[in-house]
Amino acid sequence: MRLGVLKKIGIVAAVIGLTIAVLYQFFGLRVVFNGAAGPRLAFTTSDDAQARVVEEHRAAQREAQQRAAPATTADSPVGPAAAPAVEGADAQPYWTDFRGPARDGHYREMPVRTTWPSGGLTPLWKQPIGGGYSSFVAARGRAFTIEQRGPEEVAAAYDLRTGLELWTNRWRGVFREALGGDGPRATPTWSDGLLYVLGALGELRCLEEATGGLVWRTNILDDNRAGNLQWGMAASPLVVDENVVVLPGGPNGRSVVAYNRRSGARAWSVLGEPQAYSSPMLVTLAGRRQLLVVSGSRLIGLAPEHGEVLWSYPWVTTAEINVSQPLLVGPDRVFISSGYDVGAAVLEISSEGRAFGVREIWRNIRMKNKFTSSVLHDGFIYGLDESILACVDAATGELKWKGGRYGYGQVLLASGRLIVLTEEGELVLVAASPDGHQELARSPAIEGKTWNHPAMAGGRLLVRNLAEMAAFDLRGP
Repeated sequence: MRLGVLKKIGIVAAVIGLTIAVLYQFFGLRVVFNGAAGPRLAFTTSDDAQARVVEEHRAAQREAQQRAAPATTADSPVGPAAAPAVEGADAQPYWTDFRGPARDGHYREMPVRTTWPSGGLTPLWKQPIGGGYSSFVAARGRAFTIEQRGPEEVAAAYDLRTGLELWTNRWRGVFREALGGDGPRATPTWSDGLLYVLGALGELRCLEEATGGLVWRTNILDDNRAGNLQWGMAASPLVVDENVVVLPGGPNGRSVVAYNRRSGARAWSVLGEPQAYSSPMLVTLAGRRQLLVVSGSRLIGLAPEHGEVLWSYPWVTTAEINVSQPLLVGPDRVFISSGYDVGAAVLEISSEGRAFGVREIWRNIRMKNKFTSSVLHDGFIYGLDESILACVDAATGELKWKGGRYGYGQVLLASGRLIVLTEEGELVLVAASPDGHQELARSPAIEGKTWNHPAMAGGRLLVRNLAEMAAFDLRGP
């Protein structure tokens, strides 16, 4: 009798497990994690269904462009759409790295509007996009990102002013993750006419800016005998001099790797520890030009020439999940923050000859950047403490205020204002002042869970999430 009951329970469990697997694989059942609501089961648009939406939109876009274009001869070449000629600020590369040229989330190119219409911002353009958590970079009138379209990861270029898709470069690869979500994570990097894109499964490609043509490729996990991270490769490539630096986290001196940016040949590699999800940065601290790398267990300063370790500071979280970007808060001081009740710290880096020292200035749990990053303005740090906006004194760590529940969104600083892209896809303008939380304006932007970082170039704000992308003209005054 007991064996019969156990057998029935086993059959029921097997049927439930098979049903969940089918719903997951073919119907988009996922554990959807949102900051405000927590994890929940939900049916999401599958990669294939979203890819069909995108491809149908792009086909209609191309058809409309062809109808509007002058007639061509039979001998005319067929290729990617041409980006219109650009002038002025649009012609100059600016937002070429993750979170901007200094990777600090601060837009400094030109003044932007600090008053918004009462009815909300009107998008320059808005259209569907493939999945993933990449942000945009922009240069010379083009915006670049990487997205999931069905069974392929796709690097794509768009006209910054119109949203017209200019070219794509594709390869087979699907990263699936039941809690955070599927698709690529890392934001591309632009440098001197070349685009560097990294897929969630380690595919690193150098592409021509104008056409998307392949210059070279490697898989950084395979090349460095590294296992993938639980949440996928997320650190954006960093161009330093003639190299591009990536973080595969391989053993035996293959954790941080530099490839020649033009040929793809290995230039150097160092360390042997697992990496995390934060992107490397090129900074000057204590008078020394250096790379800042947040691994799974520490913050490290490396010499950019060959990767020599200059200094390090232990920084340990649950399951080695370090995500947010470090932030320079002085010529010899750096801020670091994580979630999981770890909090934040400001470190002072000193140097004497070739020796470096690290001193903790303060540490507390007043700012917990889980998978968002903070910005600095006039000596104060602004960021999402888990899902609530907060302001902390960079010199002392004192909490000045906390207010505004924006979920696990992202924060950008422009013209002395905070632009918050909320987890629900709204844009919120907030005063960057230690005197208190003051929301100045709010506008709908895109629909759905939004963890992707905003980007700005030529005064145009670019936003995207797993399904939509849009641009807003914020050129000043």
